[in-house]
Formats: sequence, structure tokens, C-alpha cells
Amino acid sequence: MQWRHFVPAYDPWFNETFARQWGDRNDVDVIVDNVGFADLTPRAAAEIQAQRGHDLIQFVTPHAMLVDHLVDHREIFEECSKRYGKPTDFALRAHFNPKTKTYTGFAAAYQPALITYRGDLWVKAQAVPNTWDDVLTGARQIKLLDGKPAGFSLAPEHNCEQTLRSILYSFGASEQDADGSPTLKSGATLDALRYVKNLFEQAMIPDVLGWDGASNNRFMLTGEGCLTVDSLSIPRAAESMKLDFAGDLRLAAMPAGPAARLGSFGFYTYSIWKFAENPAGAKQFLIDYVGQSRAAFLASGFQNMPCYPDTVPDLEALTGGPGNGVAAKYGLMKDVASWTTNTGHPGYTNPAVSEVYARGIVSKMFADVATGRLAPEQALDGADREERAIFDRWRERGQL
Repeated sequence: MQWRHFVPAYDPWFNETFARQWGDRNDVDVIVDNVGFADLTPRAAAEIQAQRGHDLIQFVTPHAMLVDHLVDHREIFEECSKRYGKPTDFALRAHFNPKTKTYTGFAAAYQPALITYRGDLWVKAQAVPNTWDDVLTGARQIKLLDGKPAGFSLAPEHNCEQTLRSILYSFGASEQDADGSPTLKSGATLDALRYVKNLFEQAMIPDVLGWDGASNNRFMLTGEGCLTVDSLSIPRAAESMKLDFAGDLRLAAMPAGPAARLGSFGFYTYSIWKFAENPAGAKQFLIDYVGQSRAAFLASGFQNMPCYPDTVPDLEALTGGPGNGVAAKYGLMKDVASWTTNTGHPGYTNPAVSEVYARGIVSKMFADVATGRLAPEQALDGADREERAIFDRWRERGQL
């Protein structure tokens, strides 16, 4: 079971080409169920309760808190490293638990964290969204002069949780340190909270408090906004829709903050249940899938970035080579890995980090400050208490 890909061409390739051909070669009947992004988590919970379901399930959000129901995916990582070279460090951190020495899932690809913006509006404003300060000053001016705000979600959903963490990490803040101790309460977190409050008040719209996972796409594709955070679904949709302003949509690296330029937008992680009926087949399916990373990269319109870089050795030529017919905006794809990190940076995406994510503690903290419901210090104190309680519980269980 996996999500319906935001790039429509990907699902036919995966379902009808890769999965079908793999099944024919291995004498296995491969059934792929595509569901909406919002349905993945509740469907997973239902399968856990029933102790039956799919052999493989895809998670796009952190899921390590489900560790009791998952096999150790070590064999897949080890075999893929032998066949395809080393994975990126952030892909390892997203799935490995250094305390238990186990892997809670496996990803052949990750989602690129990118800025999508209206180049025509930003050129008119004589601005470039290179830093988070640039985003604030440029978007504020564009909203004032052209009525086109910036926008990213401040609701408890995937895009929001990832974007806010990208800002936290860029400001030098984080949920934990490299050793898995909670560190949310810091001056850097307060700086990030104040920044987002200023951005919300000066350059965004109140609607972002109720956005869902597709709202950022609608925001840009209807021409309402001047900038958002996304992977590649917006420019790809604009191209397929033949929008008049499709050529004006530009891509940029995640903005730099006072401490770093970092972005997190998630992985296409597959996990195998302990109650899976064919775990050996599921493992082999994933190992062979990594070998098709180049085809997956192309079918996804560059959105499925390879966790094993050696599987797409010509990535730069595919995305930015002269005369290959690809829009110049995609030339930055070769650099995406340089600013990408995992949820829980600079540590691992452990069960505590995953539970903090699932409970929306970070998004609630930012929304409370942005709307003035709580002062930054009050919101941070509350989030810190919740976070520490979660970390304590998982430490008692031997997971940290």
C-alpha cells in the first residue's frame, strides 16, 4: 500500500511496469493499493489492530513509534549497500536506531525540500529568496504591492511539520541533539518562533492555519501566492495544466538561516509488518526496486530523489544538461542533497521524535505564537514539557 503520487506519471510506471514485471520474473502476484496521502496513517493503524494487511506499507511521515510492529530492515540496507554503494547519511539517520541497532524501515528515495516561487513577482521586487530574511522582506513587499502573499501551512499536517523543522534547523534549533536528548527549549527556537510570527503577520494569510496537504499546491497553481515550500509537484502540475504562468514558477534551495541552510521534506519509506505473509518477498522487492532508482527518478519528474546516489550517476545531466529539453529551473536538483536532512536532525528519527511529530507539538507551538494565543516563551515551555515526557517514556522502554 502506498500513496497516490503527486506526479501522475509515477503510479502507472510503478504499478504497471516495475511491479508487474518484477512479479512476472519472481512468480509473485504483486497487488498495489494506492490511497490518498491522508489515508496512509489510519489505514496502517487499522492493519496493526487487525494484525493483517499488506506485506509492504509506505510511510511518508516518520513512523518509528510503530517499532513494536515492524521487522528489522537491516538485511535490505546491507544488501543494497553491497549492490548500489552507500546511501546518504540522512537516509540512514531517518531509519536507524543506534540504541537498538535496528532499522524501522527502508527508503530508496526521498522528497526534495525546495522553495517554489513566482520569478516574475520576485524580479519585480528586486528580491531573491536566498535566506529566510530574504523571504520575509521580499514576500512582505510583494504582498503589499501585488497582493500576492507567501504561504506555508501552520496546521498540524505533513507540509507544516517538515517546513517548520526546516526553519528550526536553519536557525540552529532542534528537537534533540545528536545523542537523542531533548533540546527544543533554546534561544534559537525562540528566534525561529519570532521569525515565523513576523512572517505570518507581514507576508502570509490567515488561511494557512487550516491548510491541508494539498493547499500549498492550490495556493500557487491558482496564482494566489508568490512563494511556498514544496517538493516538485507544483511546477510539474503547472506544466501539465499548461498554466499561463507556468514558466514564471521558479525553484530555489531551502533558504539559509542564521545557523545553516537545511531542509527536510520526508522519505518514501517502506516498512514490513511483523505479521506480513511474505516478508522475504517484500525484502527482495525493495532491493530490486533500488536498482530501478533511475527509472523511478524519471517517472516521478525528479521528485523521487535517490537515497543511493550511485543509482542515478547522470542526475546532473538529466536535470540540467545543455540541450536535453529540461527547463533550466531543474538544474538545482544536483545540489538538493547538500541541504537535505532528516526529521530529528542532528540525530536519528527515533520513536520519540516520531511521536512528537505525530502529535503535532511543533506545529501547535508555532501556530500559538503566530496567532498571538501564547507568547513565544509560554508556547515553548509547554512544547518542551510535552516533548520531555515523550522522550522519557521511550527512554524507559530502551529505545533511546
